Amino acid sequence: MVALLRMGRRPWVEYAELVEERGSVAAVLEDELSPSGQTSLFPDQADDGIRQVADQHHLISQARADLDRWSAEGMHLVTVLDRGYPPNLRAVHDRPPMVFVAGHLTREDARGVAVVGARKASPAGAQRAAVIAERLVDHGYTVVSGLAAGIDTAAHTAALTRGGRTVAVIGTGLGRSYPRENAPLQKRIASECAVVSQFWPDSPPSRRSFPMRNAVMSGIALATVVVEASDTSGARMQARLALAQGRPVFLLAPLVERQEWARDYAARPGTHVVSEPEEITTVVERLISPGSLVA
Repeated sequence: MVALLRMGRRPWVEYAELVEERGSVAAVLEDELSPSGQTSLFPDQADDGIRQVADQHHLISQARADLDRWSAEGMHLVTVLDRGYPPNLRAVHDRPPMVFVAGHLTREDARGVAVVGARKASPAGAQRAAVIAERLVDHGYTVVSGLAAGIDTAAHTAALTRGGRTVAVIGTGLGRSYPRENAPLQKRIASECAVVSQFWPDSPPSRRSFPMRNAVMSGIALATVVVEASDTSGARMQARLALAQGRPVFLLAPLVERQEWARDYAARPGTHVVSEPEEITTVVERLISPGSLVA
């Protein structure tokens, strides 16, 4: 998969679809290396065929060296064909073909709920995020968040303090930390739970990477809870992405009272306005009951 994606000929989401359709990364790689997209990677004769074989060997050799190095640094790669790929993420249309993981995802993480919000959180907002995270942990849910300052930090920290699982989905490669002050928290989550990234390990933060991160975070989770968020916040974007993925969104009542965008979202199908953490777990339990469309 690393060799295939490094070719960069298609958007990554297209590769996820192609690999699942063909059932093999090698088959897609063969097609991509073939000039016509139809000829064999191993023709009986022709210079093009020899070059294709050489290209394949070079790409695979480089990929193997990178995988060994990443593994030595505590990172492992999970592709869409692997059993360890997050099951909820596999069900969404914009899933990435692979994710990098520091730590270990568990089967229980499929019961994940994202808790997100403003980086410049109010003390009341941070407290609400912590209480929600504690409630989720107490009811057997994994707290998913983005390791940003503010609401994300409060949610992750509360889950760990409560002795529960938390998964951080970050907008950089696993070899970086953003914000820098959360590097110790990122290390702790990787040690005790899991940190997930769809980006190459050395990738820096960018404007484009965080919206992509939000799509993966909402895809990994059963639902998204927005605690505080302005109309330009990534948390608002995650609410939109979650609804597009068919995942429920919970907006806290104080947020709806203060933000026009939240009042607009509150009227959309799949959105729930809640005042107490108990309402979140009650609705999620109903939505994931047998026969539900939610993964």
